[in-house]
Amino acid sequence: MAAVVQHGRRWWVLAGFALAVVVVAGVGALGVRGASGEYGGLARPSWAPPAWVFGPVWTVLYAMIAVSGWIAWQRAGFSWVFAVQLVLNAVWTPLFFGAGLYGLAFVDIAVLWVMIGVNVVVFRRVSRVSAGLLLPYWLWVTFAAVLNLSIWRLNAG
Repeated sequence: MAAVVQHGRRWWVLAGFALAVVVVAGVGALGVRGASGEYGGLARPSWAPPAWVFGPVWTVLYAMIAVSGWIAWQRAGFSWVFAVQLVLNAVWTPLFFGAGLYGLAFVDIAVLWVMIGVNVVVFRRVSRVSAGLLLPYWLWVTFAAVLNLSIWRLNAG
């Protein structure tokens, strides 16, 4: 009976991880209301993607982030590093789009990038799959950080 309860609990925890990334995405969604027009109005580098790309990319990444956290939790329990990187992720969009604080948003995304790296190292110790699921996220945040820096520099002044 205990194995059945434990097995059932695992799925509830997966739902909790999914809820956590939905909350992060929701904070981001609130921060980007009308941002498509704002993004289009910014001076951007020629390699900047169109606004419609971000939604589908983040949807896939958030699913991978939730599964990664869940796998690591099953083997090692709660990770504060995972929680910190989620908070930093949630803060970036309101800083960049909501407040137009491109420099502060860059600081946030730079710290986020470091925390994702720490998260990969921590998760790698307990599960290669869990760490591997974070690699596309880390790559995308690398790209987003360079884009953030470029937009900040192009729109300063």
